[in-house]
Amino acid sequence: MSDPLLLRQGAEELAAPFPPLLAEAEHLATTVLLGEHGRRRPGQGDDFWQFRPALPFDESRSIDWRRSGRADGAFVREKEWQIAQSVILWVDQAASMSFTSLKSGETKARRARLLGLAAAVLLIRGGERVGMTGLRLPPRAGEGQLARIAALLSEDEPADYGAPDAGGMLPHSRALFVSDFLGDLAPVEAALTRAADRGVRGALLQVLDPQEEAFPFDGRTIFESMTGSLRHETLKAGELRDRYLVRLAERKDWLAALAATTGWQFSAHHTGDSAAAALLWLYGALERRG
Repeated sequence: MSDPLLLRQGAEELAAPFPPLLAEAEHLATTVLLGEHGRRRPGQGDDFWQFRPALPFDESRSIDWRRSGRADGAFVREKEWQIAQSVILWVDQAASMSFTSLKSGETKARRARLLGLAAAVLLIRGGERVGMTGLRLPPRAGEGQLARIAALLSEDEPADYGAPDAGGMLPHSRALFVSDFLGDLAPVEAALTRAADRGVRGALLQVLDPQEEAFPFDGRTIFESMTGSLRHETLKAGELRDRYLVRLAERKDWLAALAATTGWQFSAHHTGDSAAAALLWLYGALERRG
């Protein structure tokens, strides 16, 4: 993988056109918004939210006497509640992600890591805490966390296919999983089920190469995994196309159903398509309530 600084530079360039990501906390009773828009709930914060009539238990120091002087009763000046949300990130770094059929050399790994880090840029700029799954990096805020995330995302894993780890997810937090999801789906189901049990909501983004969608193979073809541990040779690759496309569609349907059941969002993205469009989807998916 490329230098962490180059990865971060690309992620920041991708994130630049978008406003700060608004990741919503599921456990709050009302909508909680970030940044200059506020979180629209009374509590500890710096920004004014609203005036409300004073109640018997309100202390006299909380009463806004200037506003009260313009009315028959006393009014309390309330501020917005500003609480940072924790978001846990998992980006598949296994060998299958290093595949590309594009002349540009854009691998699934680079696109997935770029999108993951770009989402972290938006989240942290919005005041959120971002970390990595599996206790690799606890959620923290601040620009320094971006450098730590970029460094971890620059590492590779030797396995053919990656598996998400639901460890480190705080109750009622948010999560983002980015992978090709072409390996065993059992760990994915286990991770999302565990996350749902803890009230964690999030987004699944499947990143695929255009060839993995189209299956443009015919005649004698040798299919081999990126590590070389899996290999299949056929003289009639074209005859496999229909069966392959059916199985890929079934896999996508399964992921979408699992996401719906656990309260997550699911989408597929191709490395030949706009990265900005995928980031925009992530913006909406992580912002979405319930």
